[in-house]
Amino acid sequence: MNIVTLLPFIVLIGAMFLMTRSAKNKQRQAAQMRDQMQPGTGVRTIGGMYATVKEVSEDSVLLEVAPGVHAIYAKNSIGAVLPDEEYNRIIHGIEPSGDDAPVVPDDLSSLTEGDDTAAEKAGEKKIDLGKDTAAEGSAAEDKAGKKADKSADAGKAEPKDGKQDGDSDAK
Repeated sequence: MNIVTLLPFIVLIGAMFLMTRSAKNKQRQAAQMRDQMQPGTGVRTIGGMYATVKEVSEDSVLLEVAPGVHAIYAKNSIGAVLPDEEYNRIIHGIEPSGDDAPVVPDDLSSLTEGDDTAAEKAGEKKIDLGKDTAAEGSAAEDKAGKKADKSADAGKAEPKDGKQDGDSDAK
């Protein structure tokens, strides 16, 4: 046989060997992770449920899924053993305290409070557009009052059939 005809088969066998080797490595790492479980650690099941390990036996694990609620799971159903910081962040909402944690303001006021002073420090001056806020407010009230009077007069118009309020249709 010619080497050219055997080359595709050799490449195919090599690829299959590499794929099975990586799958075995992943299985070995998952088994080590499950063996390292101890009571008190937080875990995530393959179904996505977060729980705390209470007891570990040879093939099963007793998990506390809620305070006072226990369930027995197979060891193979544990998808990940979580570090304490990550488990507390997900379950209890406790963020890790540290200097590297970003500070996020509750509202936008802290982002805009220093804008005027920052602009002045940079050498920029505020531009006064000459608007008087008190004069604008009274002018707006006058316009709103005139519109209200017009709409009230429109409501007093006589009906087209010539009848006044209170007249009945019966004769």
